Amino acid sequence: MLHSVAQRCANFYKPSKIINPTKVRRDQLNKLTDLPNIGVSLAADLVLIGVNRPEDLIERDPYKMYRALSVVTKSYQDPCVLDVFISITRFMAGEDPKPWWKYTAERKLAKRLV
Repeated sequence: MLHSVAQRCANFYKPSKIINPTKVRRDQLNKLTDLPNIGVSLAADLVLIGVNRPEDLIERDPYKMYRALSVVTKSYQDPCVLDVFISITRFMAGEDPKPWWKYTAERKLAKRLV
């Protein structure tokens, strides 16, 4: 059975395994899972594309990261992964932490512009 993107995104996260963006502390960013919206699975995906520490995200392009992950894994990545990549690169650029779905509209607009 086919699922909508919204349904796949809802299944994408296990909220108990990720840090709520409102609880993230910039002074305690020691590992990838300390970032907002990042659990163990996505942390492993980040390592696959050369992101080993939160600092590695500084000045990274979330769209290029998303494409790189698709290439490395040789599989289609859910669009919600891109939303997460936008959220963490923006966070590391100094923005306040936000839930990943706050970036969905931006991703959809960018898709139309490409």
